[in-house]
This record gives sequence, C-alpha cells and structure tokens, in this order.
Amino acid sequence: MHYLKRVQQGIDFIEAHLDTVIELSDVAKAAGLSQWHFQRVFRALTNETLKTYIRSRRFAKALDQLLSTKLPILDIAFAAGYETQESFTRAFKSCFRLTPGQYRAFGSRSLFVRKIELDADYLRHIHRNVSLVPELYEQPAMQLVAMRTLFYGIDSEKNNLAKKLPPLWASFLSRLGEVPHAVPGVCYGVVSPVREFSDQLQYFAAVEVSQQAALPQGMQALEVPGARYARFGHQGPPQGIDNTVNYIYSSWLLSSGTSHSGGVDLEMYDSRYSATSDTSLMHYAIPIR
Repeated sequence: MHYLKRVQQGIDFIEAHLDTVIELSDVAKAAGLSQWHFQRVFRALTNETLKTYIRSRRFAKALDQLLSTKLPILDIAFAAGYETQESFTRAFKSCFRLTPGQYRAFGSRSLFVRKIELDADYLRHIHRNVSLVPELYEQPAMQLVAMRTLFYGIDSEKNNLAKKLPPLWASFLSRLGEVPHAVPGVCYGVVSPVREFSDQLQYFAAVEVSQQAALPQGMQALEVPGARYARFGHQGPPQGIDNTVNYIYSSWLLSSGTSHSGGVDLEMYDSRYSATSDTSLMHYAIPIR
C-alpha cells in the first residue's frame, strides 16, 4: 500500500470540500483507510492533527478570499465552517491578532506563511531509542485476560491518553496475581479502534493465559488472532513511545512495501522494562500484510 498516495487522496478530498462540512471519517474513506489509521499516518507525517489541518486550510482559503475577493466576511465565515461572523472573528483574531476586516484593510499575505520544521527531539529519538529495522515474525493466536479502557490518542483533539492508561495499568498490575493460569514474564498492551471510522480507541492491559478459567471481577477474556507482525524495540522511559510509533507508521511503514492489516497493535513489557530508567526496553508491534 502506498501510504503517501493514500494521504494525498485524503488531502485532495479536503481541498475539494473546504466549503462544506468535512467529517473526519469521510476523509479517511476517501483515502481508503480506517479513520484511526489515517489520522495516525497523517499526524506522523505532518506533526499536526487532521482536525487542525482542516481548520488551518480553511483559514488559508479565508485569507485568500479576504484579499482577492469582495465577498462579505459573513459568507467567508460560513465557508470556513463557522456559524456566525462573530465566532469567525474571534477565532481569526486569536490566530492573527487582527480582525478579518483589519486584515483585509492591511492587505498582507505574510501572516499565514508557515515554515515546516523537523522536530529535533523526534530525530534524536529515532536515532537513539528505536530499533529502526524490526523483527518480522508470526505471532500465534493468544488467549489473554485483560482490563479495558476507552480513550482518545495523540492523533485526536480529545487526547486523554495520559489520564486513562496509567490508572488502568496500576489497577491491573495490582491484581495480576488473581489471574488463573497466567503465563509469567510478559504483559501486553493491546490497542485498536473502537469502530472503523472513529478516533476513539480501546486499550487492554493484559496477560496471556495457558487456559481460560473463571475470570476475576472486572476482567475479561480477549483473543488475539494469529498474524504476521513487525516488532520494534523502544528504549527509554514510556513517555517517548509516541515518537517510536510515529516512526513506525511513517518512516518505516511508508517505505516497507507492507501495510497495516487492520488487526490490533501490541505493546510488550517484560523484565527489561522500567517506567523510570533510560535503559528500559519494551516492544511495540504492528500487524502487517
């Protein structure tokens, strides 16, 4: 799958519909990807969310219209997705410290020039903290026992990952001894979209079991189907995992000749993991085809 081509299809859809209501799910459909996967790849490439990009493109068009047309500001506001001229003016002034009318009178095109800059922390991370060449392997089907939460990831405007995942892991690990037939040595984080065209995710803190038995209260059985995976090492504290995932979804996946199968992503934590150590090691794996 040519992800750059897919992202371009999504961008082309946005450009063709800047004057209408744009649903994020419709952009993903135009690109032929699930909403979550499109938003993940898009953010990895641009370092901004899809919603922010759409808003900035509408502002860019509004700037052009203010200078090159005599359209009423109210019409420009509606085309930019605002319900009233007042709400458009507030947002515009927040960005540019001028009202739309002042900008039109000022006549400057320089306010929206944005230089693309590489993130130094990201570049440093992928050179020091990521295994750039993954291990490709066949993951057998697994029976897991897990605790679940719903959350929004870094690709969403509603990002609440930092509030949701740490309490889930703290609760699960404190009760790990309650899980019958647990396979020792590794715990798993299992990540997948709640629905295909949604940016809400579900996350399972889990452990593999050799056989299913009565479940502890508040836990559930989870089956991960067998699949081919690409597994990457992430070194250092867990706060940097977003950079690792961004590398996987952009730099590696875009040039690997493979595509995400649509299955679940896996985080793997064994005895080499430490939440506070710079030498900590965990793994992040994506299912490929």
